[in-house]
Amino acid sequence: ELQLHDLDLQLPDGTPLLSNINLALRRGEAVVLRGPSGSGKTTLFRALAGLWPFGSGHIATPVDGSRVLFLPQKPYLPIGTLKDALCYPDQSDPVPDQDCREALEACGLWHLSPRLNETANWSLVLSGGEQQRLGFARAIVYRPDWLFLDEATAALDEPAEKHMYELLRRRLPDTTV
Repeated sequence: ELQLHDLDLQLPDGTPLLSNINLALRRGEAVVLRGPSGSGKTTLFRALAGLWPFGSGHIATPVDGSRVLFLPQKPYLPIGTLKDALCYPDQSDPVPDQDCREALEACGLWHLSPRLNETANWSLVLSGGEQQRLGFARAIVYRPDWLFLDEATAALDEPAEKHMYELLRRRLPDTTV
């Protein structure tokens, strides 16, 4: 279970951003955070990842060896083979190529399947929408217990966005999103 108790987050200058956040999420649940731009949604994810030191309160994260994956609006794509980018943060060697191809195809990236072993700077090769689809394919391959999506479909049209979310629920039914 992920628990937030009396969480307050501030900007580095001390300006309050979020106040008195109390939340409990159990494995397999799906939650959507909504709010206007600049309201602190991304900052909350940074705090959950342990990257935001400006605040107070308590964040209790699962410590049982859970697999956690954060997918931001612009996913990190390491320079290397497409398979390396797809399997990140894991090593790509133990992942069967067929699993990678199936994930790419499920996410509408079938045209990239023949390029699994091609080395490139994929953040410069792929469009924003392709990078976001690759992030979803990464989630399918990685199979996280906890998946945090921060505007991870912003470059996709509504039908593609709907497909990606439905795909996650189908392929990762026990993952908390």
